[in-house]
Amino acid sequence: MRDAIPAPGGYAGASEKAPRRSVFRLVRHLWRKSSIAGLAVYALALGGALGLASADWATRGGYPFGGVQIGAWTAWPRASAANADPYTRAVNARRGEIPLAVGEGLLLTASADDSGQALDATCTYRIGGGTPPARAWTITVAGRGPREPGRAILREGFTSTEVLRSTDGRFAILLAPDVQPGNWLPSPRASGPVRLALRLYDTPAAASVGSLDRTSVPAITRLGCAS
Repeated sequence: MRDAIPAPGGYAGASEKAPRRSVFRLVRHLWRKSSIAGLAVYALALGGALGLASADWATRGGYPFGGVQIGAWTAWPRASAANADPYTRAVNARRGEIPLAVGEGLLLTASADDSGQALDATCTYRIGGGTPPARAWTITVAGRGPREPGRAILREGFTSTEVLRSTDGRFAILLAPDVQPGNWLPSPRASGPVRLALRLYDTPAAASVGSLDRTSVPAITRLGCAS
């Protein structure tokens, strides 16, 4: 039986196919590695973006945890505590504020009226009654932001020493977009949400927030809204 004689060029064809297969395998391997690396970079970028977005959302407004509800107000007795949660510390750092320590006073904030409706800059509110015992207090509009160019400088709050009072020592502040008689606190903007801050200085209430009730903090009553 005769030995098979390879066709002319047979060995050359086989030798040419081997390098092609090797190059194909190498390209496929590199493609897989690059795809895995790309997915890893994408996952890291997505996780970083979501983390930054969630951190911005959590620290953009007020303190997210540790509040004690008292009527329309929320007290923050541990805003400056050494063991405050990370979000509270992040909010303080973002605002650039040094909150009142327990021995210095107490911060209360309000973003809704006594009926539970969100405070609106287009509405008029009566803030009045009494405050817990304190050496001094202030009521201000929180989060007013930078003043609009060309807009006149307006009052941003009242202190216990300058507010006008009735004969029984009680007071009433009108938060409104238009000028009001008496204690007028201008709305911070033409429209949008509003947040108030009540700071009590040198007050025993800082150590016993649980003893406060809605009759001991100023009432917030909506009087009307612009149509």
